[in-house]
Amino acid sequence: MDKVFKILLAVAAVCLLWMCYDSITTPIKFNDQREFREKKIAARLADIRKAENEYRIQKGCYAANFDTLMDFLYNDKAKIVLKEGVLTDKQLEEGLTEKEAVKKGLIKRDTTYVNMITAIYGEGYNVDSIRYIPFSNPMQEFELDTATITTGSAGIQVKVMVCKADYKTYLSDLDHQQLVNLIETQTKLEKYTGLKFGDIESANNNAGNWE
Repeated sequence: MDKVFKILLAVAAVCLLWMCYDSITTPIKFNDQREFREKKIAARLADIRKAENEYRIQKGCYAANFDTLMDFLYNDKAKIVLKEGVLTDKQLEEGLTEKEAVKKGLIKRDTTYVNMITAIYGEGYNVDSIRYIPFSNPMQEFELDTATITTGSAGIQVKVMVCKADYKTYLSDLDHQQLVNLIETQTKLEKYTGLKFGDIESANNNAGNWE
């Protein structure tokens, strides 16, 4: 009987040690994986922001959905001015303008048009995956929304947008309790439970909440 008791005590001690070890390592593993994933998600959100900002410049508003944004990226063109030669300090002092220098053949300025994808991201960028949230399973799109709000005493109307991914879409396969704790903490702090840029309730220059 004494031998059995000792065995049970040893098993209990091992279980207790494991529980202590697990209570320490589980949050560390969760946070490490969260940080790894959020770096990639933040990078993709930043790329979406580049496209939306360019869309805003070209169209005067933000793209309200990814189909519209993708059509813009694939089918619109960006004007690129190819420059060859620059005005010297002496020419500038003499009052020579760039337009006059081009007419005289002293410098060259040629206008060309390139695909919007290349203009924004450079050659070889795979834009097809931009709408999808990394690590979401099944694959899900970022939530995209636009609005027009009135700001200031003058009642100025401002175009705003938001693009976001909540924790559940990209952390749901990790430790459930850690995810619950994270969401609860962010909720108490009145912060968005995930990553996002922009806001449809206030103009914030499309700032990202990871920045």
